[in-house]
Amino acid sequence: MAKKSRAAINFEYGALRFFCALVNAIPYPVAMAAARGLARLAFDIFGLQRKRTIDRISTAFPSKTPKEVRAIARNSLANVLQSAVEMIRAPKLDRRWMDRHVVDGQLYKDRLQELVDEGNGVVIMVPHSGNWYMAAWSMAKYGLPLFALAAPQRNPKIDAWMKRQYGDIEVLDRSEKSTLARIKDKLKSGRAFAILPDLRVPTPDVDVKFLNGTANVSHAGAMFAARCGSPVVVAAMHRENGKHVFNHLATLRPDPNSTDAKAEAIRLTREAMTLINAEVKERPGDWYWYNKRWILQPV
Repeated sequence: MAKKSRAAINFEYGALRFFCALVNAIPYPVAMAAARGLARLAFDIFGLQRKRTIDRISTAFPSKTPKEVRAIARNSLANVLQSAVEMIRAPKLDRRWMDRHVVDGQLYKDRLQELVDEGNGVVIMVPHSGNWYMAAWSMAKYGLPLFALAAPQRNPKIDAWMKRQYGDIEVLDRSEKSTLARIKDKLKSGRAFAILPDLRVPTPDVDVKFLNGTANVSHAGAMFAARCGSPVVVAAMHRENGKHVFNHLATLRPDPNSTDAKAEAIRLTREAMTLINAEVKERPGDWYWYNKRWILQPV
């Protein structure tokens, strides 16, 4: 991948910081309302990725009317823009903010902490639905020992900015050779590993039924659980009346008597994706339909 020029790096970073200053200068409710308005404008007037997104939703939900499909697409774009607002404002989202905007956040943290205290860590699988970052931010603010993976950004200044926005979450560079060993060590030391299931990996992995089609999903997250004996928490976060709500889908556990870690990882992956598939169908407007790596396209 070609490196960016210094001029491109500075221009992109300058534009980002200018936009961040605007978003941070206005009250949170106003910023969120502006995000919803911008989403409607982008979708209805400018047709931002409209046809492609409508085709995706219609394929996943053939029984829905055109009006329903458009509403899902519009809500999904609004959710993405609202999540961007919250990413920009992340350093301001302290414990008091979480108490006001995350429903039963402390209760959910305590449930996860009980699993962490078993001693083998816990793998938390959260889909690209609602503000998936908020699930991690809130748990970290409530004191859960949380770590995650992230790929470095091509722009080094934006990469540094992203790391600052993660706040209390320890973020490992997924491109470093030592990362796999570090994940195992952290799980065995009793920490929580937050991961987004990698959908549509570049090589064939685990075929799962998903959104009225077949997705190729990585079993890597479940493999860590199988090798370390960690429970797998499958959860989602959705928006409801201006607040963030956790939905605990299930706690899956690897078979301690299994002698085939890969087979266990594949089983856990398929069970997790079955749960996530049902969650997306229940709340399609919270799902990220605009992902450029569409999961049902052939590898």
